[in-house]
Amino acid sequence: MPYNTSAIPPRKEPTGQTQLPLSRVKKIINQDPEVAMCSNNAAFVITLAAEMFIQHLAEESNTQAKLERKPRRNIQYKDVANAVSTHDNFEFLEDVVPKTVPYKKVRAAALATQARLKGDGKGADERVEAVTAATNGSLIVNGGGGGAFTVPLRMDERQEDPNDQLQMEMRQATGRDDVGMTG
Repeated sequence: MPYNTSAIPPRKEPTGQTQLPLSRVKKIINQDPEVAMCSNNAAFVITLAAEMFIQHLAEESNTQAKLERKPRRNIQYKDVANAVSTHDNFEFLEDVVPKTVPYKKVRAAALATQARLKGDGKGADERVEAVTAATNGSLIVNGGGGGAFTVPLRMDERQEDPNDQLQMEMRQATGRDDVGMTG
């Protein structure tokens, strides 16, 4: 049996019925320990607000799909992630819908880190320099776009004593080489 893939047109005016199941929304609301009781009217309004939010997110994702070189009619995950990263209204979703990182970039960064830790010959140093030059001396953690953040790579990660590592990080944070600790 073929799937019905035709889009449901948005309603022009409220009808008193919701597209999302009201009982499921009530169950989700009741999962919150801070909410003691929720009236039917409040659950209905929350359901309508959720529908409007989903519609807005879908419209922005569709816009992102149409902005690509080859416009598409179907929305993909990358379109939703682009919509979240480009619009300030969706900033709270950046942790939930992160941009994906291509496997090649992750593998190149991992190889560079392994080569730096092993201290291989010139070939490894050249790979490390190439990757760090491409990423400005840091590891790209959430893609290369606007929602991405970077983690600076440490030059010496072969510390054996955690106290030495902590003292080194404290010196780097303060910008001084000698940190006086009094007891």
